[in-house]
Order: sequence, then C-alpha cells, then structure tokens
Amino acid sequence: MNDHDLDTLFAQARTPTPADEGAAGRFLSGHRQRRTRQRNIRAGWISTLLASAAAVAGLTVLRPAPDLPASAAYGVYQSAWGDGW
Repeated sequence: MNDHDLDTLFAQARTPTPADEGAAGRFLSGHRQRRTRQRNIRAGWISTLLASAAAVAGLTVLRPAPDLPASAAYGVYQSAWGDGW
C-alpha cells in the first residue's frame, strides 16, 4: 500500500454514513435514559432519608425524655452541701 491508498482509506473512514448517524442517536438516547434513571434513584434516596429524619425527629419530640437516675457523685455532692444549696 502506498501513501495515496492510505489517504483514500482514511478519507473513507472519516466520511459519516447514515448508519453512523443512527448509531450516534442510539448511543445518545441510551445515555440520556441512563442519566435519567440515575437521577431518579438519587432523588428516591434523598426523599427516603428526609422522611426517615422527619420520623425520628417527630418521635423524639413526641416522646418525653425518660427520668434519668442521679449519679452517685451527684448524690454525694448534694449530701455534703445539704438540701438547701
């Protein structure tokens, strides 16, 4: 093969055909669908996390805090100073 044959071959390879345009359209269509699917999955996770956070916050607010027992150190401190401190 000489240089002229290679130049002709490369020129033919660079020339788009109708099949090339169809392939590009199929690629871009698949790419858009994949991006849309990823975006929908991400939106689903975010809404699930927000709903979970709202449920936990609601339960925390509605349920009263348990009465925590006084620690032994606090009992000794209170007895040393008396009840009226």
